[in-house]
Amino acid sequence: MKRTKYYLTLVFIWTSIISIAQAQDVRIDLGPDEIGLNETFSIKITISDEKIKSYDQFPEIPGFQKQGISQSSSMNVINGQMSSTNSIVQYYKPLKMGQFSLPNFTLQVNGNEVSSPGKTITVTDAKQSQQRQGSRDPFDDFFRRDEPQEQEFIELDDEAFFAMTVDKNEIYVGEGFNVSLAFFMAQSNQAPFDFYEPGKQLEEIVKKIKPTNAWEENFNITNIQPERVTIDGKVWTRFKVYESTFYPFNEGEIELPRVAWEMIKYKVAKNPTFFGNNRQQDFKTFYANGKTIKVKPLPPHPLKNEVSVGVYRLRENFDSKKVETGEGVTYDFGISGEGNINAIKPPKKMDIQKLNTFDPNERQQINRGRGKVTGIKQYEYYITVNEPGEVALKDHFEWIYFNTDKETYDTLRPSAVLNVVGESKINQSISSTRLGGIYDLIELEDNKLLNQRYKYYFSTFINILLVGAVILLIVMIMKKR
Repeated sequence: MKRTKYYLTLVFIWTSIISIAQAQDVRIDLGPDEIGLNETFSIKITISDEKIKSYDQFPEIPGFQKQGISQSSSMNVINGQMSSTNSIVQYYKPLKMGQFSLPNFTLQVNGNEVSSPGKTITVTDAKQSQQRQGSRDPFDDFFRRDEPQEQEFIELDDEAFFAMTVDKNEIYVGEGFNVSLAFFMAQSNQAPFDFYEPGKQLEEIVKKIKPTNAWEENFNITNIQPERVTIDGKVWTRFKVYESTFYPFNEGEIELPRVAWEMIKYKVAKNPTFFGNNRQQDFKTFYANGKTIKVKPLPPHPLKNEVSVGVYRLRENFDSKKVETGEGVTYDFGISGEGNINAIKPPKKMDIQKLNTFDPNERQQINRGRGKVTGIKQYEYYITVNEPGEVALKDHFEWIYFNTDKETYDTLRPSAVLNVVGESKINQSISSTRLGGIYDLIELEDNKLLNQRYKYYFSTFINILLVGAVILLIVMIMKKR
């Protein structure tokens, strides 16, 4: 009994080793040594009893151009044992006649390295196609007795385009305009597409279209998501790949050039089969037309080179507040709206001698979405007042900007009012304040009276020198004459 268990264990281990070895059976098959100019050469990777999960790029062949990749799979059941093979074929189209060398190469397939010695390929004149003759067993296809015929793939017409969109064609200096790039595919489209290295393509496109004299707020699209949109009554699926808002610094024109976008477009099998791959990878390039944005100067104004541009409103943390003289209160001057939030500067302070304020704390929040950049920039002031009475903060703070909706300059002024009660603390404030200047010398200087005679003698000496200099100058002038 023990011996039987021992034999069964050995058989199980041996079977497992054989199955693992078979699962790792990978081979590379090269096309014929000689082909016609109108034929294709192929490199085929075949793996047994395992799916092809990863593989390196196929090598380049001098004198040939890659034409696409196809996949196929087959399954056999013999005596109850099932086996399968999976293949990937890279096709090459010859560009001219002659002899070309495919050097030896190594590919990694599912993490395993597979080598091929390469070969010399002879390309002859175009050959006429010939039909295979002879009888054929009708069951050959079912039992896979013959090598499968090369599948014929066709390209379907597509209803798709790539477009650059801007929300404004004419703006003011400092005003934002939104730029988006998207791939559109009609709902009725039948051609299969897939994205090809979108990150790498986008990097090159952004280098071309990004203005050098503008601030950019990038929407940072990390996942390409489908959106349903309607254009002229027709339903499309939009895949937005890039979106940014730019704020130009100078007047003039901004030229956004024409850009290209490459997609994987699959060809489909003319005669689809249950087994094997029914589509072939190919590429198609789409082009988006460029745009021109006119940037106008702001109207004349003393602060036209300093003001923010956009549509803003003021947000305060209170309307009215009662405080004691000498006590502090926090006041938030918040500027919210649509525009370049980063460029917002603090409000101007006026008649500030009635208020004691310190440099404000700043906070900002920027939101990017739905083709707009919005947000808030908040300035938090700490204020103390030493005299009782009502203090309207509109007399002490203001923020001037250019309103793009009204196309004119506008001013935000606070509506908040401080109701200050209590006794005057102005004298206490002065006594606690360092006066500086000559007052700092009181404790340091000697309190002895100076002799005024020294001052008199010194002034007389200086006057004599000046009179002597004038006389000397007159004598020199007379001698020259």
